[in-house]
Amino acid sequence: MANGDGAQQVILVQVNPGEAFTIQREDGQYQCIPGPAQVPMMSPNGSVPPIYVPPGYVQQIIEENGVRHVLVLPQAEYHPGGHSPLHHPPPPPPHAHLPPAFIPHPHPIMPAPPHLYSSMAGGTGDINLQNISLSQNITVCVRVFAVSADTLLPHVRASFVHKDERANKTHERLQKKLKERQGGHAAGGGLAPPKDSPPQSPQKSRPSPPAGGDLHNGLGLKGVEEQCQASAAVPGLGIDGPRREGEAEPGDIQARGACLCWEAPFKPAVEEEQKEREEPVEELHLTYEVSVSYSGKEGKYSSACSGEELSATIQNLRPATDYHVRVQAVYKCLQGSPSEPASFTTLSCEPDTPVPPRKASGTKNTLVLQWKAPCDNGSKIQNYILQWDEGKGTRVFEQCYYGPQKQYRVTKLSPASKYSFRLAAKNSLGISEFSEPVDLLTSCSVPAPPVSPGLVQAGVTWLCVQWNRPVGSPKEDDINYVLEMEEESSGYGFQPSYDGDEMSCTVRNLHRSTKYRFRVAAYNTEGKSNPSAVSEFSTAPDAPSAPCRISIKGKPHPGSFRMSWDPPKDSGGSDVVEYLVELSEGLSGSSWEQVYKGSALECVCDGLKPGLSYQARVYCFSEGGKSTPSEILLVQIPAVPPGPCLPPRVVGKPKAREVQLHWAPPQVDGGSAVCGYSVEVLCPHTEDSRDVSQGCELSCTISSLLPGRTYSFRLRAANKAGYGPFSERTELTTAPGPPDPCRAPNIVCKSPSCAVVSWETPLCNGAPVTEFRLEWGAAEGTMQVCYSGAIANYELKGLVPASNYYCRVQAVNVAGAGPFSDAVLCRTLCSVPAAVSTAPGAPCDHGAEITSYLIDIGERQPILTGPVTKYIIQNLQPDTSYRIRIQALNSLGAGPFSYTFKLKTKPLPPVPPRLECSTFSHTLRLKWGEGPVRAPPDSLQYHLQMEDKSGRFISLYKGPCHTHKVQRLNESTSYSFRIQAFNEAGEGPFSCVYTFTTPRSPPPQLKAPRVERLDDSCEISWETLPSMKGDPVIYCLQSMQGNSDFRQLYKGSATLFQLSSLSSSAEYRFRVCAIRQCQDSPEITGPYSSTVTLLPPRHEPPGASSGVGPRGTDMEPLRRSLTDEQFSFLIIALLAVTSILIAVAIQYLVIE
Repeated sequence: MANGDGAQQVILVQVNPGEAFTIQREDGQYQCIPGPAQVPMMSPNGSVPPIYVPPGYVQQIIEENGVRHVLVLPQAEYHPGGHSPLHHPPPPPPHAHLPPAFIPHPHPIMPAPPHLYSSMAGGTGDINLQNISLSQNITVCVRVFAVSADTLLPHVRASFVHKDERANKTHERLQKKLKERQGGHAAGGGLAPPKDSPPQSPQKSRPSPPAGGDLHNGLGLKGVEEQCQASAAVPGLGIDGPRREGEAEPGDIQARGACLCWEAPFKPAVEEEQKEREEPVEELHLTYEVSVSYSGKEGKYSSACSGEELSATIQNLRPATDYHVRVQAVYKCLQGSPSEPASFTTLSCEPDTPVPPRKASGTKNTLVLQWKAPCDNGSKIQNYILQWDEGKGTRVFEQCYYGPQKQYRVTKLSPASKYSFRLAAKNSLGISEFSEPVDLLTSCSVPAPPVSPGLVQAGVTWLCVQWNRPVGSPKEDDINYVLEMEEESSGYGFQPSYDGDEMSCTVRNLHRSTKYRFRVAAYNTEGKSNPSAVSEFSTAPDAPSAPCRISIKGKPHPGSFRMSWDPPKDSGGSDVVEYLVELSEGLSGSSWEQVYKGSALECVCDGLKPGLSYQARVYCFSEGGKSTPSEILLVQIPAVPPGPCLPPRVVGKPKAREVQLHWAPPQVDGGSAVCGYSVEVLCPHTEDSRDVSQGCELSCTISSLLPGRTYSFRLRAANKAGYGPFSERTELTTAPGPPDPCRAPNIVCKSPSCAVVSWETPLCNGAPVTEFRLEWGAAEGTMQVCYSGAIANYELKGLVPASNYYCRVQAVNVAGAGPFSDAVLCRTLCSVPAAVSTAPGAPCDHGAEITSYLIDIGERQPILTGPVTKYIIQNLQPDTSYRIRIQALNSLGAGPFSYTFKLKTKPLPPVPPRLECSTFSHTLRLKWGEGPVRAPPDSLQYHLQMEDKSGRFISLYKGPCHTHKVQRLNESTSYSFRIQAFNEAGEGPFSCVYTFTTPRSPPPQLKAPRVERLDDSCEISWETLPSMKGDPVIYCLQSMQGNSDFRQLYKGSATLFQLSSLSSSAEYRFRVCAIRQCQDSPEITGPYSSTVTLLPPRHEPPGASSGVGPRGTDMEPLRRSLTDEQFSFLIIALLAVTSILIAVAIQYLVIE
């Protein structure tokens, strides 16, 4: 084989003249090779391929001089000789036990099953097996040659290269065993199983599976069973449901898969009765479910596949393993009984991929590799193949070992180098895949002494020491370290404390505050280095014990106390350097605060709150750390009088004779609860103070006060220790009263529109007047505030001359507003007239009668009029804007001008526009533009008139548009028009008379022509049109055959045309139009009619009813297409229906 296990077998098939040899290629096509020819076929295991013979023929194998001949002879000429044939063919039963060397062909014309041998000869092309005739005597000579792996073609399989003498000897020994095995097969007729083949199936009633090579390159049992089933009667299913079917037969058995085939269930005798009665037999569609057992015949079966075919392929099996299979038929919801289990054994194959080798040991020049055997898959592992990359790092591997051992020593290596190895296993069936490459390193020389170790951290009973890698040692070298330790004054010397590959170590279980000496040595597979220099480290001291005998020294004061303590009994190996005192307020001890830190044995704790309980504890510190806390000392601080309260505050607003005060408890109660309060009042005028309230309440009401006076209040709190200090003073003023009413104000008129009002300040009643309010009005009941301020006078402006006014004043302070003074009447002075307004009537004369008016119209001379309120200005320009203002005059002078307003004179009537015409047949579209005087589009309108038969002009249109369409006119007739423009200024003159003439009309559209088919021609006719105003009318007929363009058939005055020589398979279309022949102008062509289609005649069967008519029986229905107007109407109708539906849907949704 290609892996060096044995020799390939090449079989030469000799094809005689006049014969043909048929094979199936890898692409599935059949290839026929006619004789004479020799076709080389390749067989991996040397087995004879199955020869398919027609009925009445048998094959016989004869061996002469080591060459096997396979003869195909008629059954009458077959005589058993010295070499027994492979099989004497009986009639093929459904379960015939046929060896793989002879398979009868049930049909002489059926194509052979796929021939899986690889052909090395060129083919003559693909042929149809139906056209191959079998000769009476076919002799096929099969010669078997042993071909070594070195002589195989390169594209078949790559040869294995042997690297050493041991591998060559093994290769020769395997070739010798293969030749002996082949000789045994030939002597026994090819039925003996190979020596290393897997065990046969326990079921002996079916043929044993063929060798591994036959399974891959020949036809397995699947083809045998299919051939047998083709020639036998296929049993069916009865009416009652599925019955037991034939057992499943394993066919093409592979290492990890197998092909199974079976027969359909037998049908009962009811089917024969139905056949006798000629009743139809319903065809049943069965589904087959295949189950596989991995634990024996009686084990648990699991479903492997299902389908409607009578064969199946099971994949993902384990090599060299016994399996049991059974099949069960299913029809709809009915399930048949399972078949008898059939057993088979999967074939052996090459081993599984091994695990990468590991390094067992090694030096700087050698590596010892070991590995574990993988699963052999039914064939014992014979050799292992170890490859390496020779330390190049290129991933190109070469063989370094080939043999059965599970370890190997690789020598002559470089120190501290990396090598990659991979492993494969080999048995009699092939070579496994190589394992993943693994990188291994060789050792280095004896390492140099490391640097002395250093201290990382020191504890009370442990020391953490670290060191570095020896200088000059490569990273690939596996170095271990030995740490040695010597205790001071122990006398035992250096003792090992650590041995490993880490470069740090924590040595524990040491004594506190003790010196230790350390050194470290490095070693590898080559030896151990000298120890490093000695380093000396000391363990840390332990924490001291708690201070003792804590007590109060003297009597506690309201804010402090003195405490003392004794040093700890155990110092922890070092002197105490300082003490720490902590206090906790209360008895819970949840929060502690530092109050002292120093080396003394006593301290004073001050800043304490009176009346509270405190807890005290003491810590001590040394080099070893912090001690545990001492016993807790409980201290009670005496109480003091309460602290000052916050100043009292006023509740609400102070009243005129009483005030309500409220205060909060003192922030410091002195260590005892407050039991009472005392309020003291001080009058600023007398400087006398007195207590006005005593009690435990937090508020009080003080009465008998004077309004508008300022008072000072303070308070103090008391507890069991006595009264505390007074609080800060709170000054407040009682509420004042509203001021008295003012005297009547004094009014002085400075001008007709201005007056000055002044008044005196009234009594304030304890609060100064902050505001005065002046009310002014034309009547006493309608006065409104016109001034609010602190000044006692006010000047009013903008008054109406010669008018009466009333006024009064009021004083306001913080207590409120006093009453109003008495109302005073005042009349303003007379003045010039007021400004003229657009309202009808004369303006106000302000106490003096108006004598005249002055009209100012811009640049023109002002116009002076009498005492009138209407005046017409003459001699103005048309369509011109003027700015006008008016002034009134009386005996006191001229009043102010009115506001300027703009007036514009009307324009002159507009000029008529020019009239234009666009000509149509019976319609004239008239268009006109704007005149020379532009006017706003909304004000300019037009009046269009037309002259009638009697010479009068009648109105056609009046409005702002610039176009008008005159319809229903006669053709070739002249009409006269005139137009006039008008606007707000009036109607303008009429334009000159315009005359326009209508053109001649084209003929109307004709109806679709009528077409009648005759024998081989047709007759086309259409309607007749009368002459148009003396002009004759002729007609133009056009036709279109198939998809070609329309062409003219006839042009003339006739209304009938006969078209002959019609094609019986062509489709014709016809259309016609009218043409008006004018005497003094060219012809006018009308629109074409709709198209009429003439279909080819139908070929009706004989006896069919024929049409009745004077012109024949082959009249066909005419197909008429829609005109443009009909198509447009259809589209408009569809759009209208769609719009209505959408509107209904929207209305429905809105209502809902």
